[in-house]
Amino acid sequence: MRRIPPGLAVTVTCLVLIGYFVWHGTRGPRSFANYERLQVKIAALESKLAATRARREAFDHRVNLLRPENVDPDLVDELARQELGFAAAGDLIVHEGALNDAPSKQ
Repeated sequence: MRRIPPGLAVTVTCLVLIGYFVWHGTRGPRSFANYERLQVKIAALESKLAATRARREAFDHRVNLLRPENVDPDLVDELARQELGFAAAGDLIVHEGALNDAPSKQ
């Protein structure tokens, strides 16, 4: 049986490793060719994150207005009217289906 010279084994191993890294650098999922696609995806996700953070801050603000330390009477009044169907004595109430149910003039 013939022995492979150590210099040749090292050279072949290095060439295989170089080929592996070159292939992944040019065609792999994190390659230079996919870099632009990944940047677009990152920008879209960052804008979605910013919108989600803004929405959360708005919710946090509304929750803070309902805390017992600093209850906002206007917000409590608004929520009572929406959720419980309460109305003040001088309020004008319009039912959503009232316009569709009215008799037509002919």
